[in-house]
Amino acid sequence: MFARSTAYCLLFCALSMSLGWRVRGQFGHELGAAIAGALGAMSLVLASGREDWHRRIHFFALFGGMGWSFGGSMSYMKVVAFTHSSDSSTVLYGFAGLFLIGFLWAALGGAGTALSAALDQEHLVGLFPAFVTLLAAWLLQGPAVDWYRSTGGTIPEWYDSDWLESAVALAAMLVLLMIRRRTDVGTSLVLHLAIGWWVGFLLIVNGLGWRLNPPRGDNWAGCVGVFGGLMVFCWRHRLGSVAYASLVTGTLGAAGFCLGQMLKLVGAFTQTFAGMHVVLEWLQGLLLGLALALGMALLIRRERVHVSAALPRWTGIVALVFVLWGIPYLNAIRIPDRWMRDAKFPETVLGLHMVGRFVASQGWIGWVEMLFIPLAVMMLLLLIRHERRPLTFVPESWQGRGQLLYLVFLWTFAFLSFTIEISGVLPMWFVTQWFITLHVLLCTWLMLAAPAVMHVPKPTETGFPWPIRRVLLAGFLIAGAISCGGWGLKRALFGDMFAGYFNANHIRFGPDNTNDKK
Repeated sequence: MFARSTAYCLLFCALSMSLGWRVRGQFGHELGAAIAGALGAMSLVLASGREDWHRRIHFFALFGGMGWSFGGSMSYMKVVAFTHSSDSSTVLYGFAGLFLIGFLWAALGGAGTALSAALDQEHLVGLFPAFVTLLAAWLLQGPAVDWYRSTGGTIPEWYDSDWLESAVALAAMLVLLMIRRRTDVGTSLVLHLAIGWWVGFLLIVNGLGWRLNPPRGDNWAGCVGVFGGLMVFCWRHRLGSVAYASLVTGTLGAAGFCLGQMLKLVGAFTQTFAGMHVVLEWLQGLLLGLALALGMALLIRRERVHVSAALPRWTGIVALVFVLWGIPYLNAIRIPDRWMRDAKFPETVLGLHMVGRFVASQGWIGWVEMLFIPLAVMMLLLLIRHERRPLTFVPESWQGRGQLLYLVFLWTFAFLSFTIEISGVLPMWFVTQWFITLHVLLCTWLMLAAPAVMHVPKPTETGFPWPIRRVLLAGFLIAGAISCGGWGLKRALFGDMFAGYFNANHIRFGPDNTNDKK
């Protein structure tokens, strides 16, 4: 039974992450990556068979989505192009760079997913004041920047990085500290990540002058610092399980990033992959899902059971609203831009812009907000009503509630995936959307056909010695092997020839370098 449940966990998490990663490709950046992170985290919880995790599935979705969103800030397509280069050293550099980016993306995602499993009730609740403050600060940042620019002010891009977001996060936490006059785990976490971002970015890019894929953005260096800050945070708060999940997920996810690209090169050589980049997204998502499931597998068996009382109701409301309203809204605001680009859709309809002030410099409320604001009001009213008198359609069991949450989130993005692409109807679009729909149906079936229960640790299982040093050693060995393996495969298939697909043959080093071309 245990082996069968483990196989189910791997399959369900891999397929959920694969679907989310493909949909991420349609929306892009941090908020698109949050889709995959939330789906992967929820599928893992449902497959774990752990009752205490079922009770926290909305927190897993929230912080898992946030963790995976960090990687969406990194530019990586030129690094992928390096692996197609005619220059041998550039190919090796490309696979090493791709491993680094994949590691950072998956490591931060694995840590975000593991936080809800590792923290006890007091510390999990302690994440929320910092999260709400940070979210409010970032939402206010948009109008403030618009106003500043309207007065003639300019804001430097600084290597196309998220320096402003990091500075706002740091300032928001300092304000929160002055107001509350105490530090909790959430404030500590954000401060470690924000300070780490500045240390990494200033040291690597400005101090050492190392740019991964110029002239594209260097937010990857900030993410190196964020990972370093995360490890310091785990060490100071004795969260060995979070560090372990982060390192395992990061290492295996990085290998998956590179393996997906290697399969893409095989497809380019044999000319058998139609829509190779779309296939790559599905493959990478599948491998990242496997990495997440394997990174969390030991936590499923060894992490202590949380037998404390229910968490404060307001934290659950915040988590549910962000997962079911915030992530869909922040991705849906990208849809009108696609319509206007592909179908020359008008920017205004009946005097209202399609998108409001928080994402554009055009008015405070647009048509997207006109749809989502009533939805938010309805959701809040229903959640408050449910806390007073349970709604009959909400299942009594926590597993059933988790399945309902997964199902609503899954089909929301099935609809939004169709909506964002409908303006650019091409023959290939029908094929892609058909596969996405089949994928959604498969995940729905897997969610409803979950096996009974896996092994659940006893509440007394604490102090497990997480093998972090062995994971670090294995990670370095895997990084070298996979980078050299990718380089050898490209050389075996194409030799010194450019592998194609990209418009230009990118070279990183030497007099013929293309460091001035995006």
